[in-house]
Amino acid sequence: METQTASVKKIALNYGLLLGLASIALSVLTYVMGVHLERPWWASVLGIAIMVLFIVFGLKTFKKDNGGFLSLGEALKVGLAISLIAGILGVIYNYLFMTVIEPDMVNQMLEMTREQMLEQNPDMPDDQMEMALGMTEKFMSPPIMAAIGIIFSLFLGFIISLIAGLVMKQNRPENY
Repeated sequence: METQTASVKKIALNYGLLLGLASIALSVLTYVMGVHLERPWWASVLGIAIMVLFIVFGLKTFKKDNGGFLSLGEALKVGLAISLIAGILGVIYNYLFMTVIEPDMVNQMLEMTREQMLEQNPDMPDDQMEMALGMTEKFMSPPIMAAIGIIFSLFLGFIISLIAGLVMKQNRPENY
């Protein structure tokens, strides 16, 4: 009896690219609407919903191509691969966005952060303000933002894959 095995690579590439493109489309939408600096709650919720959708559909496709079977390990592998590909695509887009499309974005974000800090604590000393903004600026460097983006994508992908994998799990019967 032959066992069907689905291609993790093929499914992860297809759904990872689709997830990455959908995430980029959401980023472009928030930019066009002029709310990319504020990062509204609805954009975050929509981004997570899009991620859930593509990972779940990727897992369903894998399960279907795998003869109706899906182990938790396979679910995690497929979901993390989808998340990694989407994360890499998102990092590339963000780098291009911050260097080509909106090269002044870091300065705009720092100014917005300064205003928020003054609003929340008007008596903050200038040296403390500059120290906080210096730390914020270090976290906005392209390598650190890329690392944070990929780690965040993998973390969410792990959580989504774990939950979806537990729900969709169907182990292959063992032959004795």
